[in-house]
Parts: sequence; C-alpha cells; structure tokens
Amino acid sequence: MILLDRVTKVYGNSSTPAINRVSLHIKPKEFVILVGTSGAGKSSLLKMLTREEKPTSGKIVVGGIDYDKLKDKDIPLLRRRIGVIFQDFKLLPNRTVFENVAFALEIAGMTNYEINATVPRVIKLVGLQGKEKNFPHQLSGGERQRVAIARALARQPKILIADEPTGNLDPKHSWDIIRLLEKINDYGTTVVLTTHNVEIVNKLKRRVITLNHGRVTHDQSQGSYKQ
Repeated sequence: MILLDRVTKVYGNSSTPAINRVSLHIKPKEFVILVGTSGAGKSSLLKMLTREEKPTSGKIVVGGIDYDKLKDKDIPLLRRRIGVIFQDFKLLPNRTVFENVAFALEIAGMTNYEINATVPRVIKLVGLQGKEKNFPHQLSGGERQRVAIARALARQPKILIADEPTGNLDPKHSWDIIRLLEKINDYGTTVVLTTHNVEIVNKLKRRVITLNHGRVTHDQSQGSYKQ
C-alpha cells in the first residue's frame, strides 16, 4: 500500500537531511503510529506521501502509483485516495457540518445526488447525527475533529493520514477520536497516525515507527514509545 525505498529529503542548501534514506513498507489495512520528537521528520514524510513535497532521492509508491511517474495533473486523483486530518481541524467557519463535509465532494466534482447520498452516511459513521445544521463554533473540539474526519472519509480514501489529531483535545475526546480511527481501520482503511501522546501509543499496541533526525530508529509491531 505504502512503499518507501531509501527516501531522502533535503531542503534548500541544508547540509542535514530532513529525511535520510528511509525505507518502509506499510501493508493495506494496517494501523501504523509514527512517532518522534519535533524535527524528527514526521511532517516531511507525510508531505511526501501527499505529494506536497518531492523526495530529493529514493522511490515512493502508494497504492500502486509510482511517484516518479506521477504527472502534476494526476495529483488531485492521488489525493482522493489519501484522506488527511490535522490537529487544527481546518473547517470552514461559515459552513455547517453538512456543508463542510459536502465541500470535499463538491471540489471533487461529484453530483448533488451523490453528495446528498454520501454526506449523511459519513456523518452517521462519525457519530454526528443531529448536528448537520450546526456551525463549527457550536461544536466541541472533539465534535469538530469528527467533522474533519467525516470530510476526509467522504471520498472513500484507501489511506487516512491523521497528523496529531488529538493534539488540541482533552483526554476523553482524544480517546473518542482514537476509537473512531480504529473503527475506520476495521472497515479496511489503512491508517497512519502521528502523535506525541505516549499513553495513546502504549495503550493501542499497534505497529510503532520511530523517527529520529530523519532516520527510522525503531519499527516494532505492538510497539511502545518513550519520549
């Protein structure tokens, strides 16, 4: 599903690579946790997976797509296969829950019929029935993150990247989001989670990949993490 072969990323004239000859294989339907201190290279790695950045060297293949052969015009198609959620939600403040989720489908060119069929289904999946007409400011932080997840899932991606999705949430809402990600993974979506939350990492008992100064230093099934 996700293959990196000796991938290196160097920004500008820096003498220190942000990512240094990283090789990884993430299988379809896996749930993988990516950990490391700030500056370890997590963000650079995720940006290369979504093709916001190109590697300086090495090969990336995602879902059978060889990034070396990926044309710029095909990047939107790639990004439909990869859902991304962020720490700060990135919701449109003047749109309702329904409209925020629908927006992802509008820009993908889906018809109103398809949108009206899809949006209620993903809103139900994330447990926000009855909140369709609410605006982001009327929701808790956990509910806003659920909207962001629904928006990422609306295009039925094969891979979901969750970049510090609990970073702004209290413990209860954090675990609500983690359980939702596990549920999404149970449905067959590959999940790549980045987090600094040691408790989440250690309780989940999933595969843990540790980055340090741009290198993979540990890769453990049912791993743990110490900061």
